[in-house]
Amino acid sequence: MIWKGPKREGKTIYLTFDDGPVPEVTPWVLDTLKQYKVTATFFCVGENVKKYPEIYRRILDEGHSVGNHTFTHQSGYRCSNKEYQQEVMQASTYIDSRLFRPPYGKIKRVQRKNINQDYEIVMWDVLSGDFDVKNSANQCTTNVLNHIQDRSIVVFHDSVKAMPRLSGCLEDILSEINHRGYQCLPLETGTFAGRPKTKI
Repeated sequence: MIWKGPKREGKTIYLTFDDGPVPEVTPWVLDTLKQYKVTATFFCVGENVKKYPEIYRRILDEGHSVGNHTFTHQSGYRCSNKEYQQEVMQASTYIDSRLFRPPYGKIKRVQRKNINQDYEIVMWDVLSGDFDVKNSANQCTTNVLNHIQDRSIVVFHDSVKAMPRLSGCLEDILSEINHRGYQCLPLETGTFAGRPKTKI
């Protein structure tokens, strides 16, 4: 399991967005990323890609990468191993990627072993907290800016639930990341040399 992005020339941050694409949020995220000239990785839910293929295509057309986030956003802890594998496989018919992120970060050891045969499992080292209604946008900004470092993988959510906090923090975070001299790049399959040891 991968907790840090690959080493690049210069300081690099890897921004990731989970649970989309959805029309209420993802186009705004894409507009904002374009404004700041940064690219990211979108871990997409298969049923959302099925519903909104034009937004998925826009993600790719604008230079971002994508990853599999199961078909219906299932927790591995609540699925049988067979059901979880089917969730990943069904999503793969809509999402062309060998990157995978388990919803909620919940995945059983045997599920991880099975998925690792075909996917690089991408976790994170910085969580914005935008999914938590108890957080403010300012708290999400602090969560990110106080913890990022070179090769950090940062999690945001392009979801309706997260939008009240995401819309209040993303531009401030992107501005400060640029000010600190970081480049933001998408994650790509096969670039994770010297990956950290799994925490599970």
